[in-house]
Amino acid sequence: MAIDRTPVLKRCRQLDIDPIVMGINKKSKREIRRRRRQESEYGIQLREKQKAKFIYGVLEKQFRGYYEKAMKRDGIAGDNLMSILETRLDNVVFRLGFARTRKEARQTVRHGHITVNGRRVDIPSYQVKAGDVVAVAPKAKDLLPIKEALISSEHMAVPAWLEVDIEKLQGTVLQTPVRDQIDLDIDAQLIVELYSK
Repeated sequence: MAIDRTPVLKRCRQLDIDPIVMGINKKSKREIRRRRRQESEYGIQLREKQKAKFIYGVLEKQFRGYYEKAMKRDGIAGDNLMSILETRLDNVVFRLGFARTRKEARQTVRHGHITVNGRRVDIPSYQVKAGDVVAVAPKAKDLLPIKEALISSEHMAVPAWLEVDIEKLQGTVLQTPVRDQIDLDIDAQLIVELYSK
């Protein structure tokens, strides 16, 4: 399996992303050098695609598959793409506050610490649907990373399309997210334009 080993703060600086979006409360001490040349239309579209891939931790082949799924659905392709990315299980675990970062959420899911509707799921790209109940497995409720994530995520707001119950360590997917409910600064229409060339 391919792994992106680029330091997170360096990549955030390259893509003009605030590290808090990634779940990291650090700021880079280096100054950002502004580019002298104006970016081309292709460069702007490519940057948006790289930003989305980096935030959600998805590689190119899987991302293209999500784009093709989004094109087949009814509605605006860019909004469909963001909705598909947002309903990945690892992202839902991060949004519910059971992990500090999406990478940590991916590992938590991969190790079998998360259940969906009472059944253990260890696939981070699993697509949750409206009405699904995502919970921490009973054996994993005392794990230190999950406890630390709950403490650090108290200040984070849970999106409107999710409902969380901290006492039971479970959350419910109320609906499939629409573009207005996704708080990331990604212009998905530019990604669609890039792939449709």
